[in-house]
Amino acid sequence: MDAIPTTEKEMYNQLAFYTLSLADTSFIHQHIIDAWAAQHADENEKPIKTIFALIGLYLAIEKNYTGKEVQRAHMLLARNKRQWPVFPIPAEKSRMTVFDIMAQPVGPKRDKAIMQWCASVWDSWAEIHDEIQELTRLELGNI
Repeated sequence: MDAIPTTEKEMYNQLAFYTLSLADTSFIHQHIIDAWAAQHADENEKPIKTIFALIGLYLAIEKNYTGKEVQRAHMLLARNKRQWPVFPIPAEKSRMTVFDIMAQPVGPKRDKAIMQWCASVWDSWAEIHDEIQELTRLELGNI
């Protein structure tokens, strides 16, 4: 019998297995990577990880980018060898977690929950939305 995941990280790994197993052309897996990274960012994190996650969430939620399109944007951003800005971590993090997503049945309901999670995490960073939008414009052009 398989062990039941009990920690949030174990549950995230199960979600990652689920999204990778879809082999979908939109690549929803990228969205869970960004949501997880932004939700779990802290002062010890490398700025590039948090910035890429936030730009990914911005593109997904505000611009309706697929995971594949976000992944391409990340590849373009990675070409720019620069020091990325550091933003303050939100005091109030998203209350939605991977447990909420994994409580949904496999398929469209779970996929919808993933996007709700992304929106919730993005909303928790509301104080810097303008800065992320401007950074995205500067680095990737008017998208």
